[in-house]
Amino acid sequence: MIGAQAELSILSGISESVRLLFRRPRRGQFAALCYRLPQGQITPEILVLTSRDTGRWVIPKGWPMGAKPGYEVAKQEAMEEAGVLGEAERESLGTFCYKKNISDDFAVACEVQVYALRVTSALDEFKEKGKRKIEWVPPAIAESRVREPQLKRLIHRFAERFDSAAA
Repeated sequence: MIGAQAELSILSGISESVRLLFRRPRRGQFAALCYRLPQGQITPEILVLTSRDTGRWVIPKGWPMGAKPGYEVAKQEAMEEAGVLGEAERESLGTFCYKKNISDDFAVACEVQVYALRVTSALDEFKEKGKRKIEWVPPAIAESRVREPQLKRLIHRFAERFDSAAA
């Protein structure tokens, strides 16, 4: 049987671990907001894809890759997850936050830096082919499919670029 002092020590240790867990800084990721302009159209189509684990709609994203700049990581993730190639803008569109499920009972907070990527071609074969559903949709539909409010706003602001250019 554990004594009261030992129980208090264990509970104190658990409490400190939980406090530190929630105090940890957000983990950084990079994402590509992939778009294309179909011939004769002034409104872009946005690429959305399903996550491998939950099936929710997302954009290609991933963890840092050594010293590789964020826009290059975003470009790499777009190729691996969706099989698309193109030019990524070097300036970020902004960030969004979400919780990345690591296991059934553990998630980490992530802050994702998003870069616009104009898609110029697609690959027939790529790393995650067949593991995700991929669709090209108008910006309003992309906004409605993703869950993260900050990502919805980034998509909306990005699409406004084309609205103002057409005016």
